[in-house]
Amino acid sequence: MWGSRKKQVARIDTLIGQQTEIKGDIIFSGGLHIDGKVEGNISARQEESEAVLTLSEQGSIKGDVRVPNIILNGTVEGNVQAEAYLELAIHARVTGNVSYDVIEMAKGAEVNGSLEHAAD
Repeated sequence: MWGSRKKQVARIDTLIGQQTEIKGDIIFSGGLHIDGKVEGNISARQEESEAVLTLSEQGSIKGDVRVPNIILNGTVEGNVQAEAYLELAIHARVTGNVSYDVIEMAKGAEVNGSLEHAAD
């Protein structure tokens, strides 16, 4: 059971730079990397089971996140739902409920809300 799933490798198809602020919902395919600020919900297209969202230490999201594979190292104010894999790195801060299938959480990561394992 341990180690039965491979760690998700972050690919980048779309980059939101550190000096960029977006207000509105984002629906994406492939890999989305955020260094800036997003105020709105973020989700992957339904057919994208391999989609990856990466939020850097400088990045922030105010809104709900629903993506199969998520790597967080920044701040999220909203609910997070990772249908496959969720990594909370050392600087991750989530204020909201978190739902996941597989989770990896570093010492120092913070969740202010509930953690819920999503049943298959």
